[in-house]
Amino acid sequence: MFTGIVEELGEVVAVADLPDAARVTIAGPLVTSDAKHGDSIAVNGVCLTVVDVVGGTFTADVMRETLVRSSLAKVGRGDRVNLERAAAVGQRLGGHIVQGHVDGTGTVLAREKAAHWEVVHIGLPPRLARYVVEKGSITVDGVSLTVVSVTEDRFDVSLIPTTLELTTLGRRTPGDLVNLEVDVLAKYVERLALPHLRDTGAEEAR
Repeated sequence: MFTGIVEELGEVVAVADLPDAARVTIAGPLVTSDAKHGDSIAVNGVCLTVVDVVGGTFTADVMRETLVRSSLAKVGRGDRVNLERAAAVGQRLGGHIVQGHVDGTGTVLAREKAAHWEVVHIGLPPRLARYVVEKGSITVDGVSLTVVSVTEDRFDVSLIPTTLELTTLGRRTPGDLVNLEVDVLAKYVERLALPHLRDTGAEEAR
C-alpha cells in the first residue's frame, strides 16, 4: 500500500529482457536505504517487489501483465522514474490510498503554465472514465493528484512547483504515456452495486 507521495526521483540503470517479462535495476539511494529482498517499491506508480539491493540500487522483475498495462515496457537506461516505498503503519497518509496496481495508461495532451502552478491535460481511456470524478483522487505515474475537471475522454490536474520539481510530471511532454490508477473505492462500490443495478434494469443506463 502506498500514498502517492513520491519520495525521490530514481534512475533506471539497466533493463534486461526475459521471457514474457523484464528485469529492471534502478538507482534510488533513499528508497534503498532500508530496502531488502521482498519489499515493495512503487516505480512510476507500479508496485514492484525487490529481488536484490546493491549499493544504492534495487532490482525488480516486471511481469508481462504489468508491461502490457503500464508504461514500464518503454523505460530504458537513463530514464528518471518516481519512487515511493510502501507506507508504514502509523504514519500520516499524505495522499490517498494507492495500491500500485495500474489500471491503464493515459496520454499527456497539453500543458498550460500559470504563475504558481501548471495545468496538465491527460487523455482518459473510456473504460476508466466512470471512475474519475471532479475533486476526486487519481494517481498519475505514482503521484497522488486531485482531479480539477473531467470529461468522457480527458481529465485535468494542477501541479504545484514541488510536484513539477520533484517528480517526472514536471518533465512529461504532450504525447508521453503516463500510468493511471483510479480510486480503488470506486471500483469496489461498482462491484457491490452491480447486482442491484441488474435487478432494477438500471445497468442499461451505465
